[in-house]
Amino acid sequence: MDLLRRIDRDAERWLLLVFYVLLVITMAIEVLRREIFSFSSIWGEEIVRYSFIYLAWIGAAAAVKERAHIRIDVIMHYLSPRPKALLYIFGDLVMFGVAIIALYWSYEAVHVSAKFGSVTDGLRVSKVWFLMAVPLGFGLIVYRLIQSMIRDFHCLRTGKPVFEGDTLFEEG
Repeated sequence: MDLLRRIDRDAERWLLLVFYVLLVITMAIEVLRREIFSFSSIWGEEIVRYSFIYLAWIGAAAAVKERAHIRIDVIMHYLSPRPKALLYIFGDLVMFGVAIIALYWSYEAVHVSAKFGSVTDGLRVSKVWFLMAVPLGFGLIVYRLIQSMIRDFHCLRTGKPVFEGDTLFEEG
């Protein structure tokens, strides 16, 4: 159970670290190869591109978890805990609906790629592995939205202030 809690707490953080390190190391190798040996590979560019795509989608899920997406929250400062929780729940429900639709359509692209056996140009690996970044990201977003709504319903029931995430700039 403790392992599951750690995975739940840190999954996106570790995945982001892995893909970021992969991106940086591959890019550095490709720059050195191009500058020193006047030669670059197709696969290096592909690894960087697909690592970046995974970074974006896993990062979006991490932002949902931490409530770190950019938002205009001027109204929130004037609301009591109950209306604030209701507003966050409404926003999460809208995002949940969009994420479910996007999850369905993004999986469709993966399914078509698997059906026809598409492979990448450089790595010659099934494109399914790279196209899965989008449904994986939306799946994580849906999971984090469910957690967020459960947390907000609890705050709504108990009257406690709702989790608003960390702010970039503090009010002075």
